[in-house]
Amino acid sequence: MVNEVETYIPERGDLVWLRFDPQAGHEQAGRRPALVISPQLYNGKVGLALFCPVTAKAKGYPFEVEIPAGLKITGVILADQVKSLDWRARDAQFACKVPAGVIAEVQAKLQLLIS
Repeated sequence: MVNEVETYIPERGDLVWLRFDPQAGHEQAGRRPALVISPQLYNGKVGLALFCPVTAKAKGYPFEVEIPAGLKITGVILADQVKSLDWRARDAQFACKVPAGVIAEVQAKLQLLIS
């Protein structure tokens, strides 16, 4: 029998539960939700994925992106805290998908940081 955890490959737009430890300084820590921002083809082939952590405590920072009401995860996406992580080693578990507009907003904020 194939286990769902073994067959799941994170896809851009997924909100997943993920272990962020170890952490340092102002980085998010512990088991928390995160948004997948890299494409599934890359994630599956390499075993890494790009994630933005989610926090329940909005502080009004310019790089926060609000998660719409009605999803299984609530809070804001921290678009300026991008991490490349081994999603298998950090036990990524699918929670839900965000609307395309949320991904577009996160990507726009990332573009401001890297351009």
